[in-house]
Amino acid sequence: MVSEPARLAGFGGAWETVRALVRADGTTAQPFVEHLIGRDCPARDRADAVHHLCALHGRYPGIIEHAADYMPGPPARDWLIAAANAFAIERSYLANLAAAAGPVPSTPGQAEAEAASAAQRHALDTLGRSERKGCALGAAVVLALEWQEIRRLLDAAALRLGVAAPQSTLPPEHEAAALLAALSDGVAIERAMLFGADQLLAQHRGLWALLEARAEARGID
Repeated sequence: MVSEPARLAGFGGAWETVRALVRADGTTAQPFVEHLIGRDCPARDRADAVHHLCALHGRYPGIIEHAADYMPGPPARDWLIAAANAFAIERSYLANLAAAAGPVPSTPGQAEAEAASAAQRHALDTLGRSERKGCALGAAVVLALEWQEIRRLLDAAALRLGVAAPQSTLPPEHEAAALLAALSDGVAIERAMLFGADQLLAQHRGLWALLEARAEARGID
């Protein structure tokens, strides 16, 4: 069987740029995420993360579905259909975790946090509805890549909450790499994809910063 690293060999251009962005600025690079995944993470920090992730990515339609509206033809169509079907499972998983976690933890500055969360949702909606061809697709691809690390957080929460974790069926990295490579023959669409990717990562960085600030406000180191 060909390994995933071997499958990824040879893809350059937009894929290498996106992968570098995810590694440098994505969820894997956020120290607070390791706190949330860790065994000693307070239950309210983890519950807060679940609720905010549900608010950001638990709604339908999301980035992936919006991207399908603007990239309905090949080669994006098959990837987007597979990703949308897989993410429907992730939304259900998020909803189950949020229900099991109980209410959003009481935190000083709740009104400001709600405003920040609403602004993030609006930013994602605007990104998803961008008429710039490739913009929403770049964001959708990065969401699928980011979800690998976010899944670690969700599965850690599920283990402690007694929630069954479904198997993730999101398309593997090499399929995302092939898609970006196939669409990178035009400068305009490549720039749009990279812009969408960067903007999705920016919203995730904002999410982890918000969650860390809320944990600190509750008096948790």
